[in-house]
Amino acid sequence: MEHRAPRRSLNDTECQQGVAKAVRLLEEGGVVAFPTDTLYGLGADVFSLPALRRVFAIKGRPEDLALPVLLGNWEQLEMVAQPLSDKALELARRFWPGNLTLVLPKASGVPDLLTAGRPTVAVRMPGHRVARALAEGLDGPITGTSANASGGPDPLTLAEVEAQVGGLVDYIIRCGPVPQGTSSTIVDVTSGFPKLIRQGALPFEEVLGSRS
Repeated sequence: MEHRAPRRSLNDTECQQGVAKAVRLLEEGGVVAFPTDTLYGLGADVFSLPALRRVFAIKGRPEDLALPVLLGNWEQLEMVAQPLSDKALELARRFWPGNLTLVLPKASGVPDLLTAGRPTVAVRMPGHRVARALAEGLDGPITGTSANASGGPDPLTLAEVEAQVGGLVDYIIRCGPVPQGTSSTIVDVTSGFPKLIRQGALPFEEVLGSRS
């Protein structure tokens, strides 16, 4: 029985070819499914309105629900968020790459469709090399919403991804470490003090315990 993605390394030639193909599709406005350190995700260029609309359509997700953003590197942060407060920067430096999503004031030029018209954006640098490689290859952040139908089971295996979105996405990356199966913790730092939005893999107590 099939349950998990092959554990091929990103150094594996076949895996590199898969990532390169996915990047080309992202550049063309495509939508791909890929493993992250939490769940399988749906990736699209965050600045492509047609691609964003496809993500919403694939998931059956209302457009009044914002999409989270994944970064490939630190340089991409300024593309989607305003300069970080001291507290936000401290948390990012401590927990990125990793399981912490930060809600930040969004940068100018970030599509309202991505953020559901809100002045904030949810951003994470994932602790998964394949996920970061996609954003690095695209030279820009990608969406990081889960690769499932809205309200459907969390996509922990390739079989679950294929069952829910397999016929709707342009490509599924089938290599790299398997997701750990727990969503990221979401913390709003727009007020200067961490506010828990969703408890996930990272205990909120660890966030509160960071240096102020």
